[in-house]
Amino acid sequence: MKIAAGIGNNKNIVEASKKVDFEVVLTESEDDLVDMLFNKEVDAAVRGSLSASKIMERLKEKYSNKICRASLLEVENHKFLLAPVGIDEGDNIEEKVQIAELGAGFLLSLDIEPKIAVLSGGRRQDVGRSPKIDISIEDGEKLTQILKNKYSVKHYYILIEESIKDRVNFILAPDGITGNLIFRTLVLLGSIKSHGAVTLGINEIFIDTSRSQTVEGYIRALELSNYLASLKSRNKHANLKTSL
Repeated sequence: MKIAAGIGNNKNIVEASKKVDFEVVLTESEDDLVDMLFNKEVDAAVRGSLSASKIMERLKEKYSNKICRASLLEVENHKFLLAPVGIDEGDNIEEKVQIAELGAGFLLSLDIEPKIAVLSGGRRQDVGRSPKIDISIEDGEKLTQILKNKYSVKHYYILIEESIKDRVNFILAPDGITGNLIFRTLVLLGSIKSHGAVTLGINEIFIDTSRSQTVEGYIRALELSNYLASLKSRNKHANLKTSL
């Protein structure tokens, strides 16, 4: 496997690339990174510390904006997806349903049965405290109802700690800003491991990463990209369909 990775202001990605046992092609250009991915010069790409907005703009040009990111996090040897984490993602029910479907499809492609937690802005008994809380809880209820016929799903309201205790494998935040804040709190301030964010809704494998990530965090993202690329290659050769 050959993986492309981006070098921005944070040079930890350079150190990380030296500590993996597969080839990593480094670039300081967002366009070069995407071009290598689109032209199949590499099997996968990792953002590193390049500009996410520039890369996502190129991806959205090709895929008509129907893409999103889901962070793969790990706590006490339990891995789970967190989405949306892009600050401009998941602003309405339709987008959140799309994110849920893409994330669930990704888990199923790895032979993992989705166990989904829907989060919202308060407890059940907090309805009436403010219009914003009411809308968030109502949206959480609607989303849960839409998904329950296809997946194992529960509305945990604001109790994210209960969802982790129940070992869910896919947490749906109320919106992308909230998801991004959850990610930063858990990973950059706390001790939860990040393996990078999988970009869903594209045929290529692109792993988004924080510009503030450590060497160890970038190593995990590179290893995830290599694993997904290897899996995709094996499935392709076995004539199996992989949804990434």
